Amino acid sequence: MTNPGIHSLLQERRAARSRVRPGTLRRVVRYAGPYRRHLLILLLLVSLDAIAVVLDPLLLKLIIDRGILPRDVGVVLGLAALVAVTALVNGVVNLAQHWFSARIGQGVVCDLRIQVFEHLQRMSVAFYTHNHTGTLLSRLGADVNGAQRALTTTLSSVVSSVISMAAVLVTMAYLSWQLTLVIAILLPTFIYLPARIVGRRMQHVTRRQMEADAALGGFMAERFNVAGAVLSKLYGRRADDAGRFAANARDLRDAGVVVFMYGRVFAVTLTVLAAVTTALVYGLGGYQVIDGTIQLGALVALAALLTRLYRPLVGLSNVHADVMTALVSFDRVFEVLDLAPHVAERPDAVTLTDAAGRVEFRDVSFAYPDSAEGNLSAATASGPAEAPNPVVVRDVSFRAEPGQMIALVGPSGAGKSSLLNLLPRLYDVTSGSVSIDGHDVRDLTLASLSAAIGVVTQDSHLFHDTIRANLEYARPGVTDAEMHAALEAAQLADLMRRLPDGLDTVVGDRGYRLSGGEKQRLALARLLVKAPPVVILDEATAHLDSESEVAVQRALQHVMAVRTCLVIAHRLSTVRSADQILVLERGRVVEHGRHDELLRHGGLYAQLCAVQFDDAAQPVDTTGRDVVEHTKR
Repeated sequence: MTNPGIHSLLQERRAARSRVRPGTLRRVVRYAGPYRRHLLILLLLVSLDAIAVVLDPLLLKLIIDRGILPRDVGVVLGLAALVAVTALVNGVVNLAQHWFSARIGQGVVCDLRIQVFEHLQRMSVAFYTHNHTGTLLSRLGADVNGAQRALTTTLSSVVSSVISMAAVLVTMAYLSWQLTLVIAILLPTFIYLPARIVGRRMQHVTRRQMEADAALGGFMAERFNVAGAVLSKLYGRRADDAGRFAANARDLRDAGVVVFMYGRVFAVTLTVLAAVTTALVYGLGGYQVIDGTIQLGALVALAALLTRLYRPLVGLSNVHADVMTALVSFDRVFEVLDLAPHVAERPDAVTLTDAAGRVEFRDVSFAYPDSAEGNLSAATASGPAEAPNPVVVRDVSFRAEPGQMIALVGPSGAGKSSLLNLLPRLYDVTSGSVSIDGHDVRDLTLASLSAAIGVVTQDSHLFHDTIRANLEYARPGVTDAEMHAALEAAQLADLMRRLPDGLDTVVGDRGYRLSGGEKQRLALARLLVKAPPVVILDEATAHLDSESEVAVQRALQHVMAVRTCLVIAHRLSTVRSADQILVLERGRVVEHGRHDELLRHGGLYAQLCAVQFDDAAQPVDTTGRDVVEHTKR
């Protein structure tokens, strides 16, 4: 079996070929702008701490040469006390240094996370369909933390190492320039060459490690939520899931081994350097003491200074790799910030006020965006270009007046949901236009457009929070009385009376276990709280039993009497009273009219009704192909 370390080192050559993009460092510096005063103080404290490195060896030299050897107790005690005071002051400086470092680092983390989160909120639905949840969490978590280290730990380490190393070498040269010259000649051989070799590859290995970590996190996020866990148990795929997890874990392990092995190169180098230089100090230095060139205290001070040379050497030897690692973290964060939303608000966007709810679709065609656009994995992925996505909506036109109910029916995959997703701008039209009250939705501010439209889907999402919080999400500031009225209209009054915590009951995946119908009715109550002028119901009553469906439909008819209502339904019994029914097939409107008119026409709608209400009707498959073929005949 191949050793994991050797296998990982071989895999490193096949790591991602991407490099840190030009201009990344300049962008990093801009993030330090708001903290430049803190940075100046931090650099001053780091400098003081670095200079203090040479004080103890020099005081030790004086204690030996002027106190111990001459047997002067007063000098020994006085210098010993000075050593203690120096240590106390250095400790205070060190604490202040770490406080400023933490303040800058956490501030940068906070700024970056807020900026990335707000940017992700502006991204379209296409972005979330093309990117894995684990990838997004990794960019917002681990990568931002890596960026923090670039401005704090790495920065302070570099400054401290440079100043400390300079101070130590100058002091050693003062004590014995011959010995210092020999040590200085050895430094490039043991430090510069390994750093140059390893540093070039560290950014590739780091990116590979981050991507493996994101893949593992995303896999766990899918399998450990309630729906994923239930699906895994129902289909008995535990062994397969464990195998995929193990493969991801091994990939992360291999990347970690590579990073560790490169780190050990420096450790071994410094171990050899420490042994060689220690032998030189005691060999050549001891000879100089015997020869009378230097005093015994100077030899002891040189040995102490040598030990203080190792820390800045470690810092400087790793600085190239640390900087590359930090820049990769920043680069991955900037990849998110640089992605332009598919659906963006125009600079001169108009705010929609007092919307009446007049909706018009004019010659609308739509194809889903290319998966490569907005895909965070596309930066490092390689392969043949994907074929353009097919058009799913073709040349659809209709108008809905305030108070009207427009129903969309048709076989699965006909484009009903895709069409109505264009109204709230979950996606933008490929051609044509969608308007509200005569305003193209692309000319409106996203906030005012969202306020004018309410949507309830077949599988409505509830946040893991209280019922109160889920309802307030629709309209902040809503009163308890208004919430109870909405819950009663949604036929949830009996449930609310049974709940011991009432509106403060926690629901969602890990909260109170609502049934499918109860969850859907709570989503309808949230819609009623919002009370928008335009309502989209995408199979909103699919999970309700017959009794609840009738009650909710009655409530919806009462509340939506003066609102535009667009309904997608497979249960055709729910759309009989619609002012207009649009029948879609393969993205086109093939029929339109009222229920009775379409039945008399005898087309696709009549066939769909026969399938649902006539036991003698020809059965259809889930794609509706049998319905289409039967209609053609």
